[in-house]
Amino acid sequence: MSGIEGIDRIAYGVDDLAACRRFFLDWGLRLVDERADGLDFESLNGCEIAIRKADDPSLPPAVEAGPTLRQVVWGVGIETDLAALRAALSGQPGFAESNGVLSCIDPNGIGIAFRVSRKRPIEVAGTPTNSWGRAMRIDQPAAIYERAEPVEVGHVVFFTETLAETTRFYEQLGFRLSDRYPGRGHFLRCSTRGGHHDLFLLQPPGAKRGLNHVAFTVRDIHEVIGGGLQMSRCGWETQLGPGRHPISSALFWYFKNPAGALVEYYADEDVLTENWQPRDFEPGPTMFAEWAIAGGIDGNTRRQKSAAAPEPAKFITEKR
Repeated sequence: MSGIEGIDRIAYGVDDLAACRRFFLDWGLRLVDERADGLDFESLNGCEIAIRKADDPSLPPAVEAGPTLRQVVWGVGIETDLAALRAALSGQPGFAESNGVLSCIDPNGIGIAFRVSRKRPIEVAGTPTNSWGRAMRIDQPAAIYERAEPVEVGHVVFFTETLAETTRFYEQLGFRLSDRYPGRGHFLRCSTRGGHHDLFLLQPPGAKRGLNHVAFTVRDIHEVIGGGLQMSRCGWETQLGPGRHPISSALFWYFKNPAGALVEYYADEDVLTENWQPRDFEPGPTMFAEWAIAGGIDGNTRRQKSAAAPEPAKFITEKR
């Protein structure tokens, strides 16, 4: 089974709509609709981010207390892809079909749905890089971003108590295992060829279900930094970053999110094909981050928050 192209829409259930409005505008999303009961944002390519009050009856049930992600809608290419998914989904709890959308609850208790993708093609590109022996940027300076404009929601990460069962469910839908922490976590991509993972299922030592983070793809590593600095200037709290994941190779920056758990800017992840063989890793801090800055970077001084600001009109190379 195939045809799943990526995340098309996510829906949060929250307590504080005003805080979420400020946060996601600062994050770089476009506000497309605002009502007393909710907000609708979109990324550059039209991926939808819905913010609803936690008691909104249109949302699937929450698997944890407090604000959290309530539904992930996956996009497929064409109508026949939905027909192929229908049989696999129809036996799941909460299965429903309405207006071309198939929805149910996955084995982890998370609301999921599938529809023909509504994202639009866009022409954006990251800054070419100059590695040794392969100069891709000639007579052209690299970009500096004053803020981020996320391209799309790239992946979601959930805690689970049912790692094996939930993984089997997604594999039956066409997801492929990319890498794993044996017995602890599975990185899954929704198609044979694509980014390193669209879904990461993490089973902690204590029984737990819920959201770990939602990750937004940006154009390049410079936009990760520019977006993170903007969020810092706006007063939002860094959880960790910037840093680099050794498993997916991506550069990241995580922030605490009033809509629930964390959100991540990331760029430069590995791209995999049918030739990729899943690897096994032992969980640990160095497997999560090859390197990372605790507390983030101050958006005004452009230095690590624990570091002193540079002296005015001084270059770092000047002798003191």
